Amino acid sequence: MLDHYNAILKKERLPHYLVTRDTFIEADVNDSLEGLWSAHEKKEEGTTSLLDLKIEIANRIFTHCEFCERRCGVNRPEQIGNCQVQEPRVASEFAHYGEESVLVPSHTIFFMGCNFHCVHCQNWDISQIVKGGGRWISPKQLAKLIEHRHLRNMNFVGGDPTPNLNYILEVLKECSAKIPVVWNSNMYLTEESMQLLDGITDLYLADFKYGTNECAEELSKVKNYFDIVSRNHLLAEKNADVIIRHLVLPSHLECCTYPILKWISENLKKSVVNIMFQYRPEYKAMENPRIDRYLTYEEKKRALDITEEFHIHLIDKPSYRTF
Repeated sequence: MLDHYNAILKKERLPHYLVTRDTFIEADVNDSLEGLWSAHEKKEEGTTSLLDLKIEIANRIFTHCEFCERRCGVNRPEQIGNCQVQEPRVASEFAHYGEESVLVPSHTIFFMGCNFHCVHCQNWDISQIVKGGGRWISPKQLAKLIEHRHLRNMNFVGGDPTPNLNYILEVLKECSAKIPVVWNSNMYLTEESMQLLDGITDLYLADFKYGTNECAEELSKVKNYFDIVSRNHLLAEKNADVIIRHLVLPSHLECCTYPILKWISENLKKSVVNIMFQYRPEYKAMENPRIDRYLTYEEKKRALDITEEFHIHLIDKPSYRTF
């Protein structure tokens, strides 16, 4: 498991983004967006860096934003998107020791804003209350910070990194750190964004929150959640290593935890799972009687029983006995 990620850590291979930056293909960056996508797909040998091509495509999309499946179409250089993001704002960047054991110490870069509006958001102070928060860091400056910290990986998170996709690609153009790129996301990306991340992301730290579209719409205000996120998990596993995070919600074991783990067992072959019991009623959770409390012992036990039923490979097995 996580063979590609571990090979980078052992210096046996380069991270995807460095290979992509040094891959040169036939493309005219002044071409139409359709022409750019055609060159991206064909990847015929030429003189244009594949990373530069991805940046050009991302910057075009940025002017009619369709990075996520909300597809709000906002001209982001001039307007704020549904995600509340215009220019990228970094809430914090630091060595994080609270991630999965294979990731720490992780250079986590938290962005302001999010394309989800979760009523139970644990990071609501940076994802939902965005105005005036965070700070602008130039791509070159952030790249230097990544290089100088010498940590195990660079971990783009939020909020969510998706609204900042073009900026993150610009950071990677300036960076030379031979460490894995971790895309820490709710996975509500468009297929176009997933194509841009192919050859960039080494490991997806991928949320799988809800087992039904109805739960997702109620709690995060997004439509067609299960269809979109399950599609993107399949795409992610084709192109990179994947750790799936499932935050167990009170009263949502049978509607969410069970179908998610069942789907993973039937559709994914290489991904590993982190079952997370650290839910706490934050932000507006107290307004929803199903999630206005902590998990019970019985709910934690039920979640672990489901992982055993479907033979789920857990990255860091939690124990309900410690809670």
